[in-house]
Amino acid sequence: MTESEKSAVLLLAHGSPVSVDDIPEFLLHVTGGRPLPAEAIAEVKHRYGLIGASPLTCWTLEQRDLLARELGLPVYVGMRNWKPFIDEAVTDMTADGIRRAVVICLAPQNSRTSVGLYRSALTRNREASFAIDFIESWHDHPLLVSAFAQKLRAGWSAACAETGTRLPVIFTAHSVPQRTVAEGDPYETQAKQTAALVAREASVASGDWTFAFQSQGMAGGPWLGPTVEATILELKQKGHRGVFIQPVGFVCDHVEVLYDIDIAFKEFAEQQGLRLWRAESLNGSRTLTSALAGLARAILTPGVTKLNPGAGL
Repeated sequence: MTESEKSAVLLLAHGSPVSVDDIPEFLLHVTGGRPLPAEAIAEVKHRYGLIGASPLTCWTLEQRDLLARELGLPVYVGMRNWKPFIDEAVTDMTADGIRRAVVICLAPQNSRTSVGLYRSALTRNREASFAIDFIESWHDHPLLVSAFAQKLRAGWSAACAETGTRLPVIFTAHSVPQRTVAEGDPYETQAKQTAALVAREASVASGDWTFAFQSQGMAGGPWLGPTVEATILELKQKGHRGVFIQPVGFVCDHVEVLYDIDIAFKEFAEQQGLRLWRAESLNGSRTLTSALAGLARAILTPGVTKLNPGAGL
């Protein structure tokens, strides 16, 4: 490869503070500089304190290293709301002489509230001197589906064996304001499509799974539902005494998994007399690495076919 053909991959993610002390500054990045009430900041600090720290950055950097080894290409990481920021990654890539970059958001389903904001943060950087191939979504990539299905089969089978019953599965993804979807955002459809593909690959019958949106916000009008809490109550009314959750909108552990699911939803289920289990997150999954590598190769390698297993669902 000549210098003029030097290619790389840029992974984009939300970002997460390293310590509780970083949270006020972190939240300013999340809100675009809009101050939050003191009680809201205190609640976020409380949640991060309960989980110790968010491992989002650590897992993202591990996937960077795994992907670089698999592709034999430089891989960079840019976070929208914390270090290393997207601007920092662009500066490094420019200094390294990168001429073309495949950009992958570690949010498989496309929403303007996530992927759209990452793209805006990237494209407004005037220092970028390289061509950008931006992947809009990869919610139905076969290796992403396989990665989730592997985790689901392992955890769900063990939980069902422990209880002696066939536990209902709740697939989840982060909620977004309803107006976002009403304005044409594909996020809701793509999140549910991911769930359907994972259920099919893991041989979970249609009657054994459902879908809920988690982590609804307090502002911006109504958010997508049903909520996880409402879904747990519905399953309780059907006679179930346990539930199994798999978030398919996240590829690694962070506060929405380690607090919202492992603490808040688990406590809610216990208050209702139910037990709750969760599939392991993909984190350092080598199958996830292969999915990311496949996305990059489909753009950088002529003749590689892009697969779309979700068509027709």
